[in-house]
Amino acid sequence: MLDEFQRFFKKQYHDANTAERHRIAMETAFPEASVADYTPLISLIELPDVNDHHVVACAIKTKASVIVTENLKDFPIHVLAPYDLFAIGIDDFIADTIDLAPIDAVTAIRLMRARFRNPKLTSNELMVRIEKIGLTQTASLLERYADFL
Repeated sequence: MLDEFQRFFKKQYHDANTAERHRIAMETAFPEASVADYTPLISLIELPDVNDHHVVACAIKTKASVIVTENLKDFPIHVLAPYDLFAIGIDDFIADTIDLAPIDAVTAIRLMRARFRNPKLTSNELMVRIEKIGLTQTASLLERYADFL
């Protein structure tokens, strides 16, 4: 999946070096997220898009409960349910995370905002950006925490 991310980032932003740096940063930050020995599970999966079989196989292998994606139609409930999996959109996932652990989430978002240096972002500017990229629930939920971002 990191290969997919790297290809997407390179295609979207036309910047292979930054894509590689982001991939390395993710591998370093989350070494446990690297999944091995999932390929035998691929043959068990029937999805609308065969290019997504590895996603479900990795989720099964790691005993994940959620697949976070904007392609919800490609991950039907009847395929995921037998594996105790469900798919959820990015905005729903982030909003749920904030709702479940608001102090941790707001702290993490404040640290993320502090890394913006050129230009620096106010908490309101960050919320506008979050909303512009389609995370409307997240932006709405963060409004009550604006003074702490």
